[in-house]
Amino acid sequence: QVQLVESGGGLVQAGGSLRLSCAASGRTFSSYTMGWFRQAPGKEREFVAATTWSWSWSAGTTVYSHSVNGRFTISRDNTNNTVYLQMNSLKPEDTAVYYCAGRTLVSKTYDRAADYDYWGQGTQVTVSS
Repeated sequence: QVQLVESGGGLVQAGGSLRLSCAASGRTFSSYTMGWFRQAPGKEREFVAATTWSWSWSAGTTVYSHSVNGRFTISRDNTNNTVYLQMNSLKPEDTAVYYCAGRTLVSKTYDRAADYDYWGQGTQVTVSS
């Protein structure tokens, strides 16, 4: 079992930055693909970014949605069982609850929420214009 706890959300002005953290419990964290999703009010949960696990052929792969590519950076620290989402040049449309997620599935598709086994409780990010 893996438990995920997000932190780092808050209120920021457009153009600003935030860094989200996701602390994971469990000894096999490094073998999980970790992702970030977000959900705005009245909208479906959408994929933001993912980073693959360390010992696969695709070790170190990072994937981003088109809407955040070039502005957000996902990274992981397997020593501390933590995954980060650095968010720069934030826009009001980035306002949402952000969720950390983890999975054991090895697949070249990363944007399906249903493929993720573990989820955090979410952290609110609000970007004012």
